[in-house]
Amino acid sequence: MKGITDLLSIRRLGRSCMKCKEAPAVLVIRVGDAFCKSCFKDYFVHKFRAMLGKNRVVYPGEKVLLAYSGGPSSSAMIQQVQEGLSRDAPKKLRFIPGIVFVDEGALCGQSWEQREQNVSEMQQALQKTSFPIHIVPLEQVFLLPRSVLQSSLPGNAQHAENYKQAVNSFLGQQRAHQENELSGIADELAQLRITGYECDNNLANGSSYSCPPAELTSALMEIFNSARTLTAKLELLQSLRSHLILHVARTCGYSKVMSGESCSRLAVRLLANISLGRGAFLPLDTGFSDDRYGDVVIVRPMREYSAKEVSFYNRLFGVHSVFIPTMETKAPDNSSIQHLSEAFLTKLQADFPSTVSTVYR
Repeated sequence: MKGITDLLSIRRLGRSCMKCKEAPAVLVIRVGDAFCKSCFKDYFVHKFRAMLGKNRVVYPGEKVLLAYSGGPSSSAMIQQVQEGLSRDAPKKLRFIPGIVFVDEGALCGQSWEQREQNVSEMQQALQKTSFPIHIVPLEQVFLLPRSVLQSSLPGNAQHAENYKQAVNSFLGQQRAHQENELSGIADELAQLRITGYECDNNLANGSSYSCPPAELTSALMEIFNSARTLTAKLELLQSLRSHLILHVARTCGYSKVMSGESCSRLAVRLLANISLGRGAFLPLDTGFSDDRYGDVVIVRPMREYSAKEVSFYNRLFGVHSVFIPTMETKAPDNSSIQHLSEAFLTKLQADFPSTVSTVYR
């Protein structure tokens, strides 16, 4: 509501864009930072690619798994990756993306039909990307090997010692294989399809999404019902979700996982983790890269964006997100430490706009 008020006030004042000084501003990010639509897009895109380029964690030709929740931030992240891979994009991204979606509908008491509907909406939202999509029910955690909890040494021996050598090697390989591009189109199209966690024989292949066995759903509910508080349930869910995504990445050959947490979300996590006694893990839980697992590194390219910036971008450029109910949906502010931290920061941010950035940094 406050964002809409900002838009209306700008139109009434006839304020100009702070960057180009010509076009009328359509939004205010921070006090004094008014942008027109075109300049805001340039600002948003540049921040994303500069974040990846500055840290040099993702190598050319590397397989990167994009963690998708259906929310605004992960939807904006996938949009940035899709645009960055296009032929005409400046500072073109050169990795090979895939998408993973963890279905947590069982925890909200959703029927199988409702869960199928959520997956169908997610497929429609991601249809234009043509990226491989791995759909994993949360019940799949009971079929994971114990090795998923163990840290492994990096297995990418083909990478050069530094980023510059890796780029030169990648460009050399592209020139060498340029004549075979047409013959490889069929193979690429075969890979760009929606799958139900195609790397695991326990789920159906193809575009259909098969119902997990009822005994696994019952076992999952029994575990979560044994947790007495919503705080404990959310901590358990975070761990299980991470293990599933990590297993998909390892099994399908992805060496990086991109997570879509925004600055606002990480600020909430920072406060909540300190309250939960996880202060020692803050650099890994909120930093740009998390290499605790060794062979699979988690990166957070959206960590410099506020929730307000993401919302403006999605609204102005038609980025579709999917609302999927969670355990926190419609929960009161004091239902969990995580939810209370979020409510505290949100209310403080409304009166003091620098709250999130101060906590985050």
